Amino acid sequence: MGLLRIVCWLPHSAAMAIGRALGRLAHAVGAERRAIVRRNIELCFPELTIDQRNDLARKHFLALGMSMIEMGLSRWASDEHLVSMTTVEGVNHVLDAVNEGKAVILLSAHFTSLEISGRVASLNLPPFDAVYRKNRKEFMTEMMRTGRERSVANTIEKRDIKEMVRSLRDGRIVWYAPDQSYNRKGSEVIKFFGVPSMHTTATSTLARLGNAVVVPFFPRRLENGQYHLTFLPRFEDFPGDDPVADTEHYVKILEERIRLCPEQYFWIHRKFKNLPESYPDYYADLDASK
Repeated sequence: MGLLRIVCWLPHSAAMAIGRALGRLAHAVGAERRAIVRRNIELCFPELTIDQRNDLARKHFLALGMSMIEMGLSRWASDEHLVSMTTVEGVNHVLDAVNEGKAVILLSAHFTSLEISGRVASLNLPPFDAVYRKNRKEFMTEMMRTGRERSVANTIEKRDIKEMVRSLRDGRIVWYAPDQSYNRKGSEVIKFFGVPSMHTTATSTLARLGNAVVVPFFPRRLENGQYHLTFLPRFEDFPGDDPVADTEHYVKILEERIRLCPEQYFWIHRKFKNLPESYPDYYADLDASK
């Protein structure tokens, strides 16, 4: 934490260069994680050559390294510094819903610039709550939770559905990223880039119980070191009668946003795990991808 704090004092370009160096190191020594990234990319982008896939995997590790620095920036950077390097598009979609007295699910996904995007979003929106996922390592959980508390009013653990609904019924905004693989309970097999994957259908339930509208929100790190945050128009007729169809709609939009910056999606996560036994184990032979 101390080293990260020192790095955040550096000019942004220098701090990001250190992040990329960390990413190169992780790519070189992290054989198992490198294999997971390569397998995910192979499954989702079969049209790419092996050299193109490996290059995309390398770029992903650079993005991961920068995300570590951004975790520090989201905690310690000044508002003025963050505003100076960020453009925001479509924030009116959230503000209009709030002005109508609506609760809002700020529906996002796990991109590597997620943490810094939450801090910037907080500078453009009324106070909102954020859902977080516990890490197996308690230190990482606390670092993520307390870092997000720099940006949000309250943090809610992802399994605490009652607290999410309570926030929504109070008319609040809840920042929610339901794209990572979930256990089978409350989830359905939905194709992601054409590959079967377990997706939670909880967004429909939250919207219904919380009487909330859903506004998609996606961050993107630009090549010049700047950031762009996009708030898309609210989902119409959501939730519908079919939670699976609702979730497929979200996944389709997510795929479109990933294609804009494929190296920045969180490929290091085992996206295609927890499938029923009738489906293949996509991570059974990772040695071939190392």
